[in-house]
Formats: sequence, C-alpha cells, structure tokens
Amino acid sequence: MERSTITSSKSQDTQETFKGVGDVAIFARSWHPTNGPRAVVVIAHGFNSHSGQYAWVAEQLVARGFAVYAMDHRGRGQSGGERFHVAHFSDYVDDLATFIRLVKSREPKLPVFLLGHSAGGVISALYALDHQPELAGLISESFAFELPAPGFALAAVKGLSRLAPHLHVLKLKNADFSRDPSIVAAMNRDPLIAGESETAQATAELIRADARLKTAFSHIALPLLILHGSADKAAKASGSQFFYATAGAKDKTLKLYDGASHDLLNDTVREAVMTDIRNWLEDQLSTWRELNSVSAASALS
Repeated sequence: MERSTITSSKSQDTQETFKGVGDVAIFARSWHPTNGPRAVVVIAHGFNSHSGQYAWVAEQLVARGFAVYAMDHRGRGQSGGERFHVAHFSDYVDDLATFIRLVKSREPKLPVFLLGHSAGGVISALYALDHQPELAGLISESFAFELPAPGFALAAVKGLSRLAPHLHVLKLKNADFSRDPSIVAAMNRDPLIAGESETAQATAELIRADARLKTAFSHIALPLLILHGSADKAAKASGSQFFYATAGAKDKTLKLYDGASHDLLNDTVREAVMTDIRNWLEDQLSTWRELNSVSAASALS
C-alpha cells in the first residue's frame, strides 16, 4: 500500500492505493480535519467521474468536522483495471466493502455515512443491503435506478454484453451533469474522464443491478437521504421516488431540486444541496450519539 499526505492549516489530504478484487490497484483519497473528526463520510462516485471531483464537497464537510474518504472505482480515475469496464457489478461492491473496512480500521468507534452518486448510488445501495450494521446512514444522490432509455434498448444492451462485452456502447454527455458552464468546461478538460464510454458489459451489469434492487429496497432499513434533480437527463428522478416509496427505512427523506441537472454537488444548486446534506448529517449524528449513550448506560447498569 502506498500513501502520501499533505497537511494544511485546516485539513490533511491523503492519497493511497489498496488491493481490490483480483488484486486490482484501487486509488483512494481522504481528507481529515486537523483537530480530528467527529464522524466519517465515504463517497462512491458514478460513471464519468472520479474521487478528485469531490474536493469541494470534502472541503465543506471537513469544515464541519467530518473525515471524508473517496475511492476511484476499478477502471476509472487513477485505479487499475480495464478502462470503463467491469466483468461483474459485484466487483465494484466488493471493492467498496474492502475500502469501508479500511476506513473503519482507521476511524474506530466513529459513525460512517455512505454517499453514492448515480451508478455509485447503485453500488452503495447494494453494499448497504448486506452491510447495514456498518453504516449510520445512506445518502443517495441522482440514483441511477431508472435509466432514460426504452426497455427494448436496455434489453439489446444486455444481449450485446454476451456477444461483445468489451464493446463501448454508452457515452454520457458532460453537459448533462451541470448547468454551470465552468464545471462542464472542467469536465471537458479532465484527462481522467477523457473519452469515457461504458462497455456493453458494464452497462448491462448496471441494468441487472437495478433489477435486483427493485425487489430489495424494502430490506434497506438505514436512515436515508435521497436527492435528485427534476431535470436530470442521465437518470430519471422517478427512480429516486420509487426508492423512497419502497425503502424499508422508517427514517427517510426525499428532496427534489427543481430544474437541477445530474450532478447536484456540481450543479448551480450545490450550496443548497450541501446545506441539506450537512443538516441531515448533523441530525443523524445527534441520533447516533443518543442511541450510543443509551446503549452505554444499559451496559453499565
């Protein structure tokens, strides 16, 4: 494992790699408040993205005392693996599980919240299904549960994945991610997503993962914050609404942002979205502390 750390007056920024499924090198970043964290937020990015795009998000959360960890999924960002391809969606989920185990070993006794964007939201939801005790809450942003394509096209992609799994079939438009021209321009210049297009296998695996989740949402009992833009062209807001309606969690919140694009934390509404996230995290942290205080008192009695 390789690690490098840069310390400033407000935070410590670390870059490192760890081994994922099949010994693929997975790149990760973390940001820490210099006076120690109160809780942890782990970020799972979506397609056409990587951990480096979350520096502003991390800055906002670190300022409130949260440690932030983010990894590049295999084949993306600075991680190893075939570019923009995955053989099995479970590889993404297992890599995330390894990462969260690493995070929890570094931050013992702190509550861990998971934030997943788009396809990263699908990865996060699948992780949450099997690891709910590991998390204090789940934030789903622009959930890629319902894709804006007709059923016959999705079926065709699944068929193609068996014939030509490595064929690149899906290219997302940077302009659909944000209404801020400077953000779109930065994405257009970003060498880590340059020429990104998803393989038939990666796309089909996302579709299959969504099909599994459709019948599994009722088993997710974690506190949930579900966020989506009404003008999202990359993932339908109705998918997040379905998640909210069918999730088994008693503590769940859905927020829709009128006219917002796919990447809420890089859209023109990002300040409002970040305020909603911070407020929710503070509420959940208070609840977590109360529950742990009761548990500690019970153990002593």
